[in-house]
Amino acid sequence: MKSFAVIRADSSSKVNVALRDLVRYGHMSFDDSPKEMDPKRADNLLVDVMHTELRSSCGSAAIVPLGDHASSAIGRLKKIHPPAHVIIVSPQHSVFSKLASDIDRLPEMELHSQEEEEDIE
Repeated sequence: MKSFAVIRADSSSKVNVALRDLVRYGHMSFDDSPKEMDPKRADNLLVDVMHTELRSSCGSAAIVPLGDHASSAIGRLKKIHPPAHVIIVSPQHSVFSKLASDIDRLPEMELHSQEEEEDIE
């Protein structure tokens, strides 16, 4: 794992769409399955990594280890517009090692196909 993508959104359906967008349009590779993340932890991570104040809390969050280096992932992310806030965390961030040690304890994110998402909404 070279970096992490932390996805924050209002709902789990938007997190699911954003995860699919990272692969489909961002051409990013996942080193493992996406994991559910506590929304408050994702909010705190945003503040820590981006060094900015939180504008609004999220309702759902996920984390996925990427096979892409952070700089490559950020460049690709700038070209797509997922319906969620995506934060790329690299080994240069102080929280990276904590995320790496915690990720195996997080529950897997239940991913839905695009058709299933449309049925849910």
